Amino acid sequence: FDSVSLWLGSFGGEDSPCDISRGVHAGKVGTPRLLDLFDKYGIVTTWNITGHSIESFPRESKMVAEAGHELGLHGYAHENPLAMSKEQEAAVLNKTYDLVVELCGKAPKGYSAPWWELSPNTIDLLLAKGIEYDHSLMENDHSPYYLRRNDKWSKIDYSKPADSWMKPWVPGPPTSLLEIPCSWYLDDAPPVMFVKKFPNSHGWVPPRDLGQMWTDQFDWVYRNMDYGIYNACLHPDASGHPQMLMMVERLIDHMRHHDGVRFMTLGDINSEYRGKHPAPR
Repeated sequence: FDSVSLWLGSFGGEDSPCDISRGVHAGKVGTPRLLDLFDKYGIVTTWNITGHSIESFPRESKMVAEAGHELGLHGYAHENPLAMSKEQEAAVLNKTYDLVVELCGKAPKGYSAPWWELSPNTIDLLLAKGIEYDHSLMENDHSPYYLRRNDKWSKIDYSKPADSWMKPWVPGPPTSLLEIPCSWYLDDAPPVMFVKKFPNSHGWVPPRDLGQMWTDQFDWVYRNMDYGIYNACLHPDASGHPQMLMMVERLIDHMRHHDGVRFMTLGDINSEYRGKHPAPR
């Protein structure tokens, strides 16, 4: 639930009345449409919501909470964590945490980074705040795993001898923060949202083509994994439009006709996975 904040923090529309109006549409029109769709199927979902959306669209944010959906942290104005100092990132985390608690009456357990980017400080800040799971990285596409901190790799610097960068990636020590992975291939925004500031912007990929790709991914997971997760990332900015709502309905109908499929929040996935695979010490 990014709405206006998506154009402030990531999509370069902060000076465009048109782009800001698209964010307002996501809040006031797209969000209720998605809520109606989930209510139709009795599905409880996870909404990663920015603090800016909570304060700018209080009515719609309250609708999400009162419908029983899980609320996760997602920055304030969709800031890029890599561009912030540790103090700035901590201030954003603290403010948005308090806004979610005030909105739904309970502490959030999950975090999804704007731009799906973690800074060198993010993991420690989340653990200190009591956050149990992250939803930002892509090391394993359909299985949760515990995050490491302080992985090491060498960037290429052509001004220095080759020996200075010919070094392998080195994993860091594990933490108790569970990663419930995301995927750009299951994100609606890149293919169906037009962004004027992006030279390679899409925005006109036919939803039926996207739906076929998403269905193929689901079918592969269902056929090849005894326990697999399938996380589609929907934005009211994209999936709140009629053509995408029709695609999402077809996908849900397809999934519902497979034995053993459950629609779960990320918080429930986190709890279930931890019960089977305790966190490392």
